[in-house]
Amino acid sequence: MYRSSYRMTKVGSLNNLRLVKEEIGRPGDNEVCIEIRSIGLNFADVFTILGLYKAAPKKDFIPGLEFSGNVIDKGSMVTDFAIGDRIMGSVRFGAYTSHLNIDRRYVTRIPDGWSYEEGASFIVQALTAYYALLPLGNLREGQRVLIHSGAGGVGIYANRIAKKFSAYTIGTVGNESKVDLLKSEGFDDIIVRNGNFRNELAQTLSGRKLDLVLDAIGGKIQKDSFDFLATTGRMVAYGLSQFASPGRRPNYIKLALQFITMPRYHTLNLIESNRSILGFNLIWLYDRVDMLRILLDEIQELHLEKPYVGKVFAFDRLKEAVMVFQSGATTGKVVVNV
Repeated sequence: MYRSSYRMTKVGSLNNLRLVKEEIGRPGDNEVCIEIRSIGLNFADVFTILGLYKAAPKKDFIPGLEFSGNVIDKGSMVTDFAIGDRIMGSVRFGAYTSHLNIDRRYVTRIPDGWSYEEGASFIVQALTAYYALLPLGNLREGQRVLIHSGAGGVGIYANRIAKKFSAYTIGTVGNESKVDLLKSEGFDDIIVRNGNFRNELAQTLSGRKLDLVLDAIGGKIQKDSFDFLATTGRMVAYGLSQFASPGRRPNYIKLALQFITMPRYHTLNLIESNRSILGFNLIWLYDRVDMLRILLDEIQELHLEKPYVGKVFAFDRLKEAVMVFQSGATTGKVVVNV
């Protein structure tokens, strides 16, 4: 059988992402073969393509972490899935394709009533939000939480999960066009990030402090947010979108300047102020599949609403989809249909 795949000849430029036809063998004993219907885009995809992601290969690989589709074949040891099952899943890399063989432990059924687009929009963003808030953030009832990029896929789910714990949520966005979405999602306060962010945050808090900050931006926004943490407050950093500037290849001069001006946190100051900053990269969970399954089960017990899908592109427009997503102008999840 043959499949169509977007393969990176080498990292560093979106121009090196080529659509190819290649052979795919039958699934292994514990694998299922998925006919992919939808692919969910993530910022890790952008960093991978641009060569800014250490965990990714440097050449001759297929990017992509998240997908949904149908089981069309399975190995001899697979008894928990049947041909025709609608599934969603995550893969370390390799989702930018029409067919995929993958260990059955990394897929689960799409909930009834969900589309393929919604199935490809759930696992990575819900896991990121949940892991940041609970295992790392130690979220407690009624705490005050600042969620940057609140209109993105992770931001939306972070707010929904935080609301399950009666948290007071403050969401930030990059422009006014995203404010209505945050209002509809039930954020308690909304800040449009601009050159006056620090003062805006101070006015919003009115002398109060933050218990938890979820940040995927970095830079001065991150440092200003950290400064408003309460004693025992935590910041969880799970991305650096400031490094994902628009364009088909990195602007290395801009990247160098951003790197030089990144916030630095002195250990002694952290101890004296009794505050914490934690960082994580969701890709490490792929090698800890038992923990991954436990976290997914805990998330499902929250009975969260279906994902918010912002834009959908056709497979032959995947490069355009990556560039639109990379621009930061989108809301919710950006999906590519195969």
